[in-house]
Amino acid sequence: MTAPPTGTRPGTDSSRPVQSGTAAQEEGTLVEARPSTVAGATAQADPDSVPGLLARGRSLCTPPLRAAVARLAPPMDAVAAYHFGWTDRLGNPTAGDGGKAVRPALALLSAEAAGAPAAAGVPGGVAVELVHNFSLLHDDLMDGDETRRHRATAWTVFGPAQAILVGDALATLATEVLLDAGQAHGTTPTDAARAVRLLTTATRKLIDGQARDLSFERRDAVTVEECLEMEGGKTGALLAAAAAIGAVLAGADDRTADALERYGHHLGLAFQAVDDLLGIWGATEVTGKPHWGDLRQRKKSLPVAAALAEGGAASRRLAELLADPQGRGEESEEVLAGRAALIEQAGGRAWTQDEARRQHKTALAALDEVPMADAVREHFVALAEFVVVRER
Repeated sequence: MTAPPTGTRPGTDSSRPVQSGTAAQEEGTLVEARPSTVAGATAQADPDSVPGLLARGRSLCTPPLRAAVARLAPPMDAVAAYHFGWTDRLGNPTAGDGGKAVRPALALLSAEAAGAPAAAGVPGGVAVELVHNFSLLHDDLMDGDETRRHRATAWTVFGPAQAILVGDALATLATEVLLDAGQAHGTTPTDAARAVRLLTTATRKLIDGQARDLSFERRDAVTVEECLEMEGGKTGALLAAAAAIGAVLAGADDRTADALERYGHHLGLAFQAVDDLLGIWGATEVTGKPHWGDLRQRKKSLPVAAALAEGGAASRRLAELLADPQGRGEESEEVLAGRAALIEQAGGRAWTQDEARRQHKTALAALDEVPMADAVREHFVALAEFVVVRER
């Protein structure tokens, strides 16, 4: 087998082999931090601004998100509240971890990129967050994951049937929220309809990606190209919608919306590349996800696909182990640690780190096509940096 066609370090000769292990692996940082000077960025990213952007997304979008969830009939409203981290399993209020809120933050920035107030993007942020959590509820059940965000997943507490119903309900609510925006938020009905089309298309691509991901678990190997296409749907599509939906609601033209969508798509691929690294080497106490979860399910994530394509001794041994049906899903910690070591030896870890950087650079390049205030551009750059330099 030949090495993956995009598996060289950016800016190097394509004939050089990928080496495993980089300085970026030190102290748990999966992709090294560096000044954002790529792709025509006009300013340095300020990492200190990211917590504020995420907090703004949560503060502006959480009240209408709660109001939307309150429309659900019991017990679906209670199941959804538990999943979002607002209550415990008995319905008592909690200060739980509701996630990073990257998507709402992007929706608000998107509106500002179009010259509108951040509040114009709130319906988009709420709608995207509803679809994202629909996918998480179903994903947890399909993968058999018993923990998310450091506590039991909804399906283990309330049962699979409720998790499926609530997921379906959240996806439906997303369309309602966008259509309501055409009546109560100053958005024209035409732009509300554009936003609905943007999100429903992204939802279809997300589901397509999830279907591919599940099918890959039954295959001994997948190509890097197949993996990137799958992840472009599963993760890239919804981040692409988040990065454009505020601008669409604000009446931006198609050129602006398309450029922001490309930014979000490539940011999504960078995000998923880091997620793939965390799915193998992330610390459970930090990520809140099961240890070795992706390896136990034999997911063909980017590090695995890149390692299988390398073709050396470690790559061949990894392929043999993944093709062996013995003990599937019941491997010991020692066995899974050995597979992680083989992936790293075959260059899968280093290649995926480089891929995250490459997608990050491509995302920033798309911003050059959108005239926007310097402060807004800096915030887009800062969020992109946050996506590729994280531990959860």
